[in-house]
Amino acid sequence: MVDYHAANNQSSAGGAQTYMEQENDWDRDLLLDPAWEKQQRKTFTAWCNSHLRKAGTQIENIEEDFRDGLKLMLLLEVISGERLPKPERGKMRVHKINNVNKALDFIASKGVKLVSIGAEETSAKEGLLLWCQRKTAPYKNVNVQNFHISWKDGLAFNALIHRHRPDLIDYDSLRKDDPVTNLNNAFEVAEKHLDIPKMLDAEDIVNTARPDEKAIMTYVSSFYHAFSGAQKAETAANRICKVLAVNQENEQMMEDYEKLASDLLEWIRRTIPWLENRTQEKTVNDMQAKQEDFRDYRCVHKPPKVQEKCQLEISFNTLQTKLRLSNRPAFMPSEGRMVSDINGAWHTLEGAEKGYEEWILSEIRRLERLEHLAEKFHQKAAIHESWTDGKETMLTQKDYETSTLSEVKALLRKHEAFESDLAAHQDRVEQIAAIAQELNELDYYDSASVNTRCQKICDQWDVLGALTQSRKESLERTEKQLESIDELYLEYAKRAAPFNNWMEGAMEDLQDMFIVHNIEEIQGLITAHEQFKSTLSEANKEREAIQSIQAEVQKIAQSNGIKLSGANPYTTITPESIDNKWEKAMAMVPLRDNALQEELNRQNSNDTLRAKFATQANTVGAYIQDKMEEIGRISIEMNGTLEDQLTSLKEYQKNIMSYMPEINKLESFHQLIQEALIFDNQYTSYTMEHLRVGWEQLLTTIARTINEVENQILTRDAKGISQEQLYEYRASFNHFDKKRSGQMVSDDFRALLISTGNSLGDGEFSRIMGIVDPNGSGAVTFQAFIDFMSTETTDTDTADQVIASFKILAADKNYITAEELRRELPPDQAEYCIARMAPYTGHDAVPGALDYMSFSTALYGESDL
Repeated sequence: MVDYHAANNQSSAGGAQTYMEQENDWDRDLLLDPAWEKQQRKTFTAWCNSHLRKAGTQIENIEEDFRDGLKLMLLLEVISGERLPKPERGKMRVHKINNVNKALDFIASKGVKLVSIGAEETSAKEGLLLWCQRKTAPYKNVNVQNFHISWKDGLAFNALIHRHRPDLIDYDSLRKDDPVTNLNNAFEVAEKHLDIPKMLDAEDIVNTARPDEKAIMTYVSSFYHAFSGAQKAETAANRICKVLAVNQENEQMMEDYEKLASDLLEWIRRTIPWLENRTQEKTVNDMQAKQEDFRDYRCVHKPPKVQEKCQLEISFNTLQTKLRLSNRPAFMPSEGRMVSDINGAWHTLEGAEKGYEEWILSEIRRLERLEHLAEKFHQKAAIHESWTDGKETMLTQKDYETSTLSEVKALLRKHEAFESDLAAHQDRVEQIAAIAQELNELDYYDSASVNTRCQKICDQWDVLGALTQSRKESLERTEKQLESIDELYLEYAKRAAPFNNWMEGAMEDLQDMFIVHNIEEIQGLITAHEQFKSTLSEANKEREAIQSIQAEVQKIAQSNGIKLSGANPYTTITPESIDNKWEKAMAMVPLRDNALQEELNRQNSNDTLRAKFATQANTVGAYIQDKMEEIGRISIEMNGTLEDQLTSLKEYQKNIMSYMPEINKLESFHQLIQEALIFDNQYTSYTMEHLRVGWEQLLTTIARTINEVENQILTRDAKGISQEQLYEYRASFNHFDKKRSGQMVSDDFRALLISTGNSLGDGEFSRIMGIVDPNGSGAVTFQAFIDFMSTETTDTDTADQVIASFKILAADKNYITAEELRRELPPDQAEYCIARMAPYTGHDAVPGALDYMSFSTALYGESDL
């Protein structure tokens, strides 16, 4: 704004100087015009009274009332704000002359000339005219070209008022052809609302062909000074609003960060106990349901949280950049909510995930084995219980008491055969007990019923053993009385019993369930089965030999006319039963062949799945590795404008995201592998967990790189850094970034600073390192470097500037009131200040006074408020 010197009520005697110097330059013809003289006297009288009323007095006649010099000295004191020498109160002419001289001396002491108009005064006139032209330019019918006829219609006065106080003037209602009304309206509004005394008469201006230029200039200068204060207040308010807007935006970003960090940590806090829960299930199906829940967590619930974590880091970096650019202190999140805390919690979460998945797989293996063992236990127990059925009754009968000697001998031999059979079954009982013991050790959920059944079998076995021994003893006591034994029957019984037991064992093995996890294990079972089949020929010879014994019995009986009593007295194993069991066993062999072949096919299919997963995993792993290295190079070697770089990076990000179907394809292979209970893969070193983490790191890295460029754009725009400067900064940084890692150690950074023209001592370098590496990591990033360079080379708003702005709004007071804040600032920002300003406690405090100084320093982190 132009600084107008004429009639300036803040200069020592500016008003008197303007009036007296302009009077000497006045057109000599006008000096002879009584109307002009009257107008001059009236204007200057009004001007003087506008100042004298501040001292509680006024003048009526400028020639008489200034004659004794008293009011003239008072006028100068009001205008200058200084005390003049004490006036003389005498009535004599000499006293009056002395007082006038004191006033004139004071004016002269301020360098004011009372004659002529110099270049400075001409410039002041031109400046005031330019100010009027700028302020009234938007108004119709107003064209200010001078300080006389341009003001005759009164519209220019009204336009000046309306431009600064539109609430006081209804400009559109004014008419150019009604100048008196227009002038009176402006004079009355100025006097009533702007405290500008009425120095002119509307009629005098309208009825004069050329209104007095000096009078109008004097009056217009009053508007200039009245509105210049408002302009300063508006400028101060605008500065404060801008600072507060930045602060409010930063606070909102802080609140958003805190909430997002809190929500993410809370989700992690709730999720980890679920992942650490090791409550065992009873069946494989129950554990597979847990596995499906975990897969749903990985594919549905976790991905949004990965995005939130990435966004949290981006928001934190953007906020820190904005704080640095606005000369604010760095943002320190609440305890436990730093980015490093989030990363730590995330690392714990991923560790819990890995442990949970491994536990689920191990539990599925354990339960699968338990179910297999339990089924095997009950199968063997059923076979054994079927064999023992009726054995106690047989062992407790007293048939030998009424038998003949041969019959007793037969009973004894039969008992010996039973003992052989009993001994053969000892292994089965021990197997049953061993399986029950293993089920107990593996915490089988139905161990109680298994133990009960096992105990019953063992107790029965003990009873059978005791009964067997008792019957044997009874038969041996009777044996002395018996002779005659049919060796042939005995031989048959002795050979038939183990063969029959072998067939039962073979049938049991052929029906035995199996579980394998790879081709090697099923091939082992197939080899064992082939070995078993290779023994069938010898077994068949034994069967034929046993059958030949029975045939020999028949032959001897027929040849000797012996009438056989029926079944072999030494065994219940008949040739028919042997043949039946043999046929059944032979029928089971191809069934076992088919079952083993089906399992081999399944394992081959599983191996195909392994190969498919490995092929895709190796492809995806290589892709992720290549892209990570490529991003590292791009972040260092980016060319073009920042906007071009940002566009390229976003296109690059879009290209990477287009690879997502390949990740999903890999996930589908992984799901098939898990469903097939495949726990190993010799074709690849990659695991799904490893690749998931790599993919998430890839997405986070490209997002972080985009955010760094966005922050560089923020820095450039806020600090006014040119594209050429950014190129220079990047080229210098890359030159000293020896490892092309995007950061450098302190020695390289010192060399970089020296290359940019900085003269560094140890103290100065330590100060700079504290700025660019506040955590003391020993590494400096490119973003930290350009932040430092932009801060060192550009100007920013400061706490002192904000304090100065508040001081203008407070009319130079050391405090401000809520009323003043609400009057000068927008409502939301006024209330923002009122809510945060501390009460002012200085010696000049008034009720409701607020401390704007401490508030301003707090905005820049220079106080504890």
